[in-house]
Amino acid sequence: MSREQQAVARARKAFETGRSKSVEYRINQLKNLQRLFSERQKEIAAAIKKDLNKTEVGAQFYETLGLEGEISLFIKNLKEWAAPRHVKKNLLTMSDTVYIHPEPLGVVLVIGAWNYPWAVTIRPLIGAIAAGNAAVVKPSEVCVHTSKVMEDLLPIYIDKELYPVVTGGVPETQELLRQKFDHIFYTGNSTVGKVIMEAAAKHLTPVTLELGGKSPCYIDKNCDISIACRRVTWGKYSNCGQTCIAPDYILCEPSIQNRVIEEVKKCIKEFYTDNPKTCPDYGRIINQRHFKRVMAMLEDSNIAVGGENDESDCYIAPTVLRDVKPEAKVMQEEIFGPLLPILPVSSLDEAIKLINKGEKPLALYVFSPDNKVIERMRDETSSGGFLANDCLVHYSVSALPFGGVGNSGIGCYHGKFSFDRLSHLRGCLVKKLKMEGVNDIDLCCIHTLSQHH
Repeated sequence: MSREQQAVARARKAFETGRSKSVEYRINQLKNLQRLFSERQKEIAAAIKKDLNKTEVGAQFYETLGLEGEISLFIKNLKEWAAPRHVKKNLLTMSDTVYIHPEPLGVVLVIGAWNYPWAVTIRPLIGAIAAGNAAVVKPSEVCVHTSKVMEDLLPIYIDKELYPVVTGGVPETQELLRQKFDHIFYTGNSTVGKVIMEAAAKHLTPVTLELGGKSPCYIDKNCDISIACRRVTWGKYSNCGQTCIAPDYILCEPSIQNRVIEEVKKCIKEFYTDNPKTCPDYGRIINQRHFKRVMAMLEDSNIAVGGENDESDCYIAPTVLRDVKPEAKVMQEEIFGPLLPILPVSSLDEAIKLINKGEKPLALYVFSPDNKVIERMRDETSSGGFLANDCLVHYSVSALPFGGVGNSGIGCYHGKFSFDRLSHLRGCLVKKLKMEGVNDIDLCCIHTLSQHH
């Protein structure tokens, strides 16, 4: 048996003991996980610093704070979410007990991503634990140091049989995908998403795919351009542009392009100083393979701001590209790096048309003071999430479903959506083995109704 097979078999065996069915047990596991983040913040931050050059404050803000909030939400609400949900009855079932009974699916595979290695790996795990499942955790091998810390720390805090960590690269992931799971939860790109879906299909395993895409950002000429550009600059260059919901490109009328460039330039200087390379708050591209991929996108575009780079340090400066054409290299795939192309469009109509030509994105941003513009952009396009006048922040709202549509993903999670996604909502009806008179009346009613129709 391979290491991966053993981990899955152990998780399945642990699940079959039934211990994770107890809501108290799940809450205890979540409390232990919460303790991990309060007690091991230094080790977590040090590994993220080595992998992505994030500061300790950045690691806390973008990785662990949201997880601690999510865990608190689950601890507070889990008893209610896991309880039977009574539903409306019909004439036929008036004297019966009719309810939805949430139950665990079984063994879930969670495959994390490298850009926010804790946030996007542990958030699905929280849902899996809360729903009473066993879960095999596969952190991204691209984040070498974080993957090691996860492998070392998780078994100390949570049940290591129910929630094993399996590290490694492509061969290990392929071996995991050959095993039978009850749900697979993957965060990453759509190319790998298709591979995962294909592997899952062999066992009819349901999937949640949190993918990405080119998230557009339309800036209306009538909005406060300096505020819009400040928010876009933050959303784009956080984590060196390696965010699945980062604004991928800007659409605006030619008359405001120069102003947008100037305002973004001003914000880059304010956020990251005159020399972002020496600024502790500015990240790095994860590795040289991705550095080369991002740099190749610059080939046929005009640089308006930035463009400086250093391959040995995986550094690419915050960069703005002007007068970009839809055919440009930078427009053919998700950028996932600190390049911000501006595509001039003549009108809102043209912007909507251009957005709808592409695949459905994970997020769509619009900056405008006009509700009609906002509503048209919402109603005439489709995307995983929709934000007016800000970037990224919808991710922080646990009451909103987070997920893609079409090419940007399948299924949503966060808060109760995670619990429901990783549960089987079993429809139950319990009838008494007496009161046959009532039953006869019910059958009589059905007979009468069917004749009537």
